[in-house]
Amino acid sequence: MGTGINWYVIRAVSGQEKKVKSYLDNEIHRQNLSEVIPQVLIPSEKVYEMRNGKKRIREKSFFPGYILISADLGNARALDLITNMPGVIGFLGNTGSGNSKIPVPLREAEVKRILGKVEEETQEAATPTVAYLKGESVKVVDGPFSGFIGTVEEVFDDRKKLNVVVKIFGRSTPVELSYAQVDKES
Repeated sequence: MGTGINWYVIRAVSGQEKKVKSYLDNEIHRQNLSEVIPQVLIPSEKVYEMRNGKKRIREKSFFPGYILISADLGNARALDLITNMPGVIGFLGNTGSGNSKIPVPLREAEVKRILGKVEEETQEAATPTVAYLKGESVKVVDGPFSGFIGTVEEVFDDRKKLNVVVKIFGRSTPVELSYAQVDKES
């Protein structure tokens, strides 16, 4: 009996997320299961880092050790494929009621938050039309660096984003934040 397509979180051996994702992608394709497992995602963000004086961009996983998957786990083949995949520890979250082996799916809001699919319109509406200047101090009010004070390094007005240097454990770390994630330091 199908439960429909839902999002789930798989726990993978840390550091093997990419390998597990490519195994899954290959098997899904090989077994023609793309109808029941449409998407396998590693939630990541692009991070700028300075290496030997050069700015590099790399993908950094939000949740090391976790992979998002959209699947219909009511399909036994799909469930087996995922749970028996090398590098997969299991699903995050408890399994359903009774003797159901199907884990509880993520709620829509959690998925949207993780995927950052906040509707563009609300993002636009919520984004204050404040101009930020290079060198000014801002307080981070949202995201993993919430509570930190940083200095604006670069302003991307077109995308309503800033590159802010935040001091973390005494080291300056550049982070890209949206206007909505910062407030002017009073």
